[in-house]
Amino acid sequence: MELMANFNQSQEEVKSLTSRPSNEELLSLYAYYKQSVDGDITGKRPGMIKIKDRAKYDAWSAVKGTSKESAMKEYISIVKKLKSVYS
Repeated sequence: MELMANFNQSQEEVKSLTSRPSNEELLSLYAYYKQSVDGDITGKRPGMIKIKDRAKYDAWSAVKGTSKESAMKEYISIVKKLKSVYS
C-alpha cells in the first residue's frame, strides 16, 4: 500500500515543477504512468500525421511487459529526478 501512496504523491509533486522537462522526459513519465495505471498498451499505432500521439504510443509501447509495480517504482524515480532538476 505504501507504493500506491508514493505513486499518488508523485503524481501531485510533478504538477509543482517550476520548469518544463524535456519532451523525452515527459514521454518517459507518460509511458510509466500509463503502464502503472492501464497495463500493456493495446490498439493500433497512430498514423504519421499524428506526431504527438505516435510519440506517446511508442514511449508506452517501449515499456510493454513491465509489471504495474515496477512501472510505479520507475515513475516515482523519474519524478524524484525531475524534482531535483526542475524545482
